[in-house]
Amino acid sequence: MDSFGNDIFAERETLFVEVILPLSLAINYTYRVPFDLNDQVAIGKRVVVQFGKHKIYTALISAISKNPPGVYEAKYLIDIIDSEPIVTPTQLKFWSWMTNYYMCNEGDVMSAALPASLKLASETILVLRDDFTDEILLTEKEEIIISALKKQEKLTVNDVSKLLGQKTIYPIINHLLEKELILVAEEVVQKYKPLLKSFVTLNDFYTDEENLKELFNVLEKAPKQLDALLAYLKLQKLNLPISKEQLLEESNCGVSALKSLTDKEIFKVMKRPVSRLANHDEEFSVNFQLNPGQQTALKLINQSFEEKDVVLLHGVTASGKTQVYIKLIEEIIQNTDGQVLFLLPEIALTTQIVERIKHYFGNAIGVYHSKFNNSERVEIWNKVRTGAYKVILGARSAVFLPFQHLKLIVVDEEHEPSYKQYDPAPRYQARDASIYLAHLHQAKVILGSATPSLESYYNALQGKYGLVEMKERFGGVQLPNQQVVSIAEETKRKTMVSYFSSVLIKDIDLALSKKEQVVLFQNRRGYATILICATCGYTPKCVNCDVSLTYHKSSGKLHCHYCGFQ
Repeated sequence: MDSFGNDIFAERETLFVEVILPLSLAINYTYRVPFDLNDQVAIGKRVVVQFGKHKIYTALISAISKNPPGVYEAKYLIDIIDSEPIVTPTQLKFWSWMTNYYMCNEGDVMSAALPASLKLASETILVLRDDFTDEILLTEKEEIIISALKKQEKLTVNDVSKLLGQKTIYPIINHLLEKELILVAEEVVQKYKPLLKSFVTLNDFYTDEENLKELFNVLEKAPKQLDALLAYLKLQKLNLPISKEQLLEESNCGVSALKSLTDKEIFKVMKRPVSRLANHDEEFSVNFQLNPGQQTALKLINQSFEEKDVVLLHGVTASGKTQVYIKLIEEIIQNTDGQVLFLLPEIALTTQIVERIKHYFGNAIGVYHSKFNNSERVEIWNKVRTGAYKVILGARSAVFLPFQHLKLIVVDEEHEPSYKQYDPAPRYQARDASIYLAHLHQAKVILGSATPSLESYYNALQGKYGLVEMKERFGGVQLPNQQVVSIAEETKRKTMVSYFSSVLIKDIDLALSKKEQVVLFQNRRGYATILICATCGYTPKCVNCDVSLTYHKSSGKLHCHYCGFQ
């Protein structure tokens, strides 16, 4: 009631939100919205909720209702994190389809889709009680924990584990709780922090010409400071923000001179958030011509798109499929405000194609894969969401990005098994998922391969997909001769030399006699070609080659099959 006796809550609505938690749960849960947060609620925003007795998670709003859950009393959500949705309605439809199609839970899809830094979870922390006393007898390890808590306000469970140098720490923590010396609480930790950089500006007072002249006279006795001022005025002509690092490099004045100018309030130094992502200086420029075979393929693809949403581009090795992709991307960017997703099976092995496409599309392109750290992935996510990136090159996880105007998906080497995620859930096929994603966006799909998968080729022959073939290699180069040798027959004739056939030995000798080189490819080796941490998704990579290490069960070691690193 207010001072006039009116019910100030009479007009307020009670809202409930259904949320997706980043957990493998069979259902989504409903939370009640505090009145003061009603205006901030929106589908696709992250909220902080308590799940269970103690644990706090970041959940995602998937639905808003005025109806409470029928079987349990809804808890209040704790807070709303985002000022605007970070996940689009189309993404939520995609998640829902993936949940049903791949028989998993929406929490599994959310965990796979969102960068780790967008999934906040509470962390257990230890603090000293207000009525703490030193009079209680402690063990050596308990004393170490208490001494650390006296020096710093709180410790996480991981901090305690590192402090004691052991993993089994819960019995020790439990003894401290029983002695009523500490309290255990849950604290939400923000994982993503913007990268801040110091920028320098000149005090507005010195924008006046007379005041600036007077400043020059004052700084005549301080040559280092004068150098810094002159360097600033030179850089100012570029009409770009001047970083502290840039000014120091340009002037060679030293940090002390710059600090003196700041203390005198001649310069102002302020921290601003900057992107962690590399900037590509190349402007948008697709300045090559397709050969007749490529032009025909491009024309047929566009004709197929009039009737089909998916086209299989079956082109022999080195037929120039990538140039056709680039021309298709150019058409999208020049004629629409749309975005393009270019899927690659294994980013670590496709540096050449990434650099080639970057060369043509410059700042319009972003790359998304596991080599980026969590904070970089958040920034890429946001650039896709705002439309700053028109073209995204990525591995299979790029299908989860928040596209606004997706018009084309290119799946290069569509037959590759790397597009399939086997563990953990969702166990999805990125090629197939991308076709449904394109359907949601009313976009088109190109499946490219020199050796199409059986299912894709069958769909093309049955008329479900369009089919365009490129049968000639670029420049008219002939395919190398291939010869199949029967190992069984060679073994019967006892002409095998260890694992090598007599035909192979003969051809190796011939090549070496001509001073030529020979490359022998070995079948896939090792017990597991890739190891992935189920918690954070980390994959061990070779320090030299930047490819995934292979686990050999016999030795219990990780090996690089390119350089031999273990």
